[in-house]
Amino acid sequence: MSPAPARPGADAGAYVRRTWLYLELRFNGAVTQTRMLRLAPNVLCVGYTRSMLAALWLRPAPRRIGIVGLGGGAQAKFCHRHLRGARIEVVESDAGVLALRDVFRIPPDDARLAIAHGDGADWLRQRRGAFDVLLVDAYDAGGIPAHLDNEGFYRLCREALSADGVMAANLYDTDLRAQQGRLRAVFGRRHLLLPEPDMSNQVAFAWNGEPAPMPRARALRALPWPARWQLRASFERLAEAWLDRDSARRG
Repeated sequence: MSPAPARPGADAGAYVRRTWLYLELRFNGAVTQTRMLRLAPNVLCVGYTRSMLAALWLRPAPRRIGIVGLGGGAQAKFCHRHLRGARIEVVESDAGVLALRDVFRIPPDDARLAIAHGDGADWLRQRRGAFDVLLVDAYDAGGIPAHLDNEGFYRLCREALSADGVMAANLYDTDLRAQQGRLRAVFGRRHLLLPEPDMSNQVAFAWNGEPAPMPRARALRALPWPARWQLRASFERLAEAWLDRDSARRG
C-alpha cells in the first residue's frame, strides 16, 4: 500500500502510512519514526524503543519520566500503561505530529500524562532535577536538529535528571564519535553506547550517581508481564554491555 498522508499533520511533513498490519508515522521521504501494530497498539514495534526503555534496569520504578519527542507515542503509551507509579511528561516541537495523536491511540492527558507543544531545550530548562528517567527521541527527516545535537543540550539533560536519574537517547543518523565526545564532556565516564542490531541507531545511556543494577530477573519481575516480555532482550543486551564496560574499566 502506498503512503497516504493523513489530513492532520500533512502541512508539517508528517504523514501516516497504512498497511493491513501497521500504521507508520513518517516524515518527508521515507523516514519512519514510529510503527504501530493495528491490532496491538501498545506493543513496542521498533527495536530502539525497547532498547531505550532498558533504562528501567538502571533506574527501576521511576516516579517521574520525561520524554523529548513524542512521535507516534510508543514510549509514552508504554510508560503510561505499564508504569502506574510514574508521571509522564512529554514535549513535542512539531504541531503536525501532535495532530496525529488520536491516530496513534495516545491517551488523553490525565493526572499521570501531560503532553506539551514546545522546544525540547526550553522545556528542559524549566525542569531542573525533575526526572528519574529521561528519554530523548527527537529527530526529523534531516536527523537530530542541530540545537538538540550539542554539548549544551546534554548539559540541560543532565540538569533535568534527579540525583540518580538516567537518560536514554536515540542517536539516529549522527556522528557517533562526536556524540561520545559530548557525552564524555558532560557526564564524564557515566555513559554507555548500546548498538542497535540491523538499524542505523545507537542508544546512548548516561546517568547521575552510581547505578547499582539489580539482577535482571528481579528487575523484570517488578514489571507487568506485557512489559516484561517486551523488555527482556533489551535488559540482557544492556547488562552485557554494562559488564563489558566494567571489565574495560578494570583492565
